[in-house]
Formats: sequence, C-alpha cells, structure tokens
Amino acid sequence: MGELLPIELNLPSPLQELRDDRLTAAGLRVLLKRDDLIHPEISGNKWRKLKYNVAAAREQGQDTLLTFGGAYSNHIRATAAVGYYGGFKTIGIIRGEEHLPLNDSLAYAESRGMRLTYLDRTTYRAKTSVAVIDDLHRQFGDFYLLPEGGSNTRAVEGSAELPGEITEPVDVLICAVGTGGTLAGVAAGLTPQQHAIGVPVLKAGAFLEQEITGLQQAAYGARTGSWHLEYDYHFGGYAKRTPDLDSFIEDFRTRHDLLLDWVYEAKMMYALFDQIDRKAFPAGTTIVALIAQSTPVATPPC
Repeated sequence: MGELLPIELNLPSPLQELRDDRLTAAGLRVLLKRDDLIHPEISGNKWRKLKYNVAAAREQGQDTLLTFGGAYSNHIRATAAVGYYGGFKTIGIIRGEEHLPLNDSLAYAESRGMRLTYLDRTTYRAKTSVAVIDDLHRQFGDFYLLPEGGSNTRAVEGSAELPGEITEPVDVLICAVGTGGTLAGVAAGLTPQQHAIGVPVLKAGAFLEQEITGLQQAAYGARTGSWHLEYDYHFGGYAKRTPDLDSFIEDFRTRHDLLLDWVYEAKMMYALFDQIDRKAFPAGTTIVALIAQSTPVATPPC
C-alpha cells in the first residue's frame, strides 16, 4: 500500500496459535489474526476499512477527511494517523460534549493534526441527514466523508481481503463488532464451509443484523456468507467495562503476555472462551480470532 501512504505495513498480518490448557481440554485450536501488528498507529481492521476510501479520496482530489466517532473511537485515531502520514487534513466530529483534559484517544488524534469538534447527542443521532451534512460543509468546506467507524462499501471490500491471508484450514472466524463493516467484509470473504461470529460491543445491538446485511447488499447485492451475532457480551455498552471483564483481561495477559483492548477485543475473547465453556464448538474445530487492537486506550472508571 505504499502508493497510498508513505509507510510500511506488515501485511499479511501474522497468524499466531494460542496455547491454552482450556483449548486443549476442549479439543479446539485457536489462532490469533494479529491485525494489531499491521502498523503501530493504524490498527489492522481500521486500515482495511480505510485503504480503499483513501484511494477514492485521492482519485477525487480531496485533501480533507471528515468522520464521526465517540470519545474512545479507534476509528478516530486511525483516521488522524492516515491523515498525518498521507498528507490529508482531518476533522473528527465527536459525539457529546468536550471534556478536558482530553482522553488518550482524542489527545492522540489532536497531536496528529485532527481538528476536533463536538455534536450534542441529539444532533449526532442525525449525523447522516442532509441537514447535518450540509451544515458541516458550510463550516468546513469540501471534504471526503467517512461514516462512523469507517463502515461503507469500500470498507467492506477491504475487509473481505482478510480471509485470503489465512493459509491454514479454519472453520470459524470471530471478531468484535462496532459498526459492522469488518464482519460484513470478512464473512463475504470466507468459503461456504466457514462461519463468522460477530460480538457487538454496544448495548441493544440487535439493529446491527440489519446494518451488516445492508452493507453486504450495497457491496455484493445480497446478504453474503455464513455469519451470526452474539449479543450478550457488551458489558454494559460501548466503552463500558466491569470488574469481571477486567479480571478476564488480567488473566489473559498473565497467560499469554498480551494486553487486550478493553473496548473491543477483550469482549470478543471473553465471548469466545465463554462459548467454549458452553461447548458451542465441537472438538476438532479451528477458530481464528481477529485481534485488531491490543493496546488499550484511556480507561474510564467502571
């Protein structure tokens, strides 16, 4: 991808086997797809979702990227990094009110040149409306618009390339779900014999079934691939956590020397081990878990 950004990317990302006595006892094999190692500032699934959007922005002669996100959004961080390395101006429209000092995510985005502005939650819910987008154009001029989480047709196409990097026989792929673009693409890239599981990290995530289906329909004309969502592992909602989740993160770090991102990957891995404990997978199953972000951002109180 050197033609898009003047940086080196570690592609294909590494595939590492997870050695764990719980897996051995269950007769299962788990491989970690380490997309978090693609680049230290542009974590894997975010790059996969952004790269074809970056190409489109260049083709259109745009010099500014504008996008949306919450205060702990990895997409905001990644867009700021892409702008910094790619020579784009970046604007981040943040949900809610400004809180100072900035948390680590927003401070990083600002340090990479992103202009941060804030929308009250009512207006933010209407962020895709013509009225809100027109108002943003009046404020900031012309820009290439990236949706919240970066999930659009180009993001789906980028994410669909991930399964092709996996050279070992695999039965199941599991990933965290925020806006659904990664799962929409990954599921489309699987073979008919493979299945994808998405773990929504936000509360009341049932709407994501329709969102993911819509993304696939826009990209491919129909719902594509075998996939389903596990809704019970949000731990209170987006960027929420509990002592139980914290305990799991610490236990996983002790066992595997890997500190999971508590916003996304910890919830996904907790779901995986809970499903294993519930005997959801027959012995002999090989599972790939997508690790897109392994360094946690600033942690709010429980």
